[in-house]
Amino acid sequence: MSILTTIAISIVIILHVLFLVLEMFFWNTLFGRKTFGLKEDYARQSATLAANQGLYNGFLAAGLLWGLVSTGGFDALIFFLSCIIIAGIYGALTAKRSILFLQALPAAIAMALLILNN
Repeated sequence: MSILTTIAISIVIILHVLFLVLEMFFWNTLFGRKTFGLKEDYARQSATLAANQGLYNGFLAAGLLWGLVSTGGFDALIFFLSCIIIAGIYGALTAKRSILFLQALPAAIAMALLILNN
């Protein structure tokens, strides 16, 4: 795997760890509400759902990390990057368009590099 591919996948991992932290620990804070454009009442009511969503983002990051460090992790990387791309497209269609650029696009770039350099 090329260094550029490893860097691209690492960026996706870091993004998903940041999503985990934001959704699990900062959702119902001033910083979290400003980041996601939430009203205080809604943030409080949806904090449990956001924490669950954050946990899933952590699983995606863990899966990518596992694929990076394991021998023959190509299939795992393809699977987890595909999951992220699909989730990003769905999020862009149903929640907020910027999800396409923050989540799906970095994963698509990483997947393209992975496929091209395999």
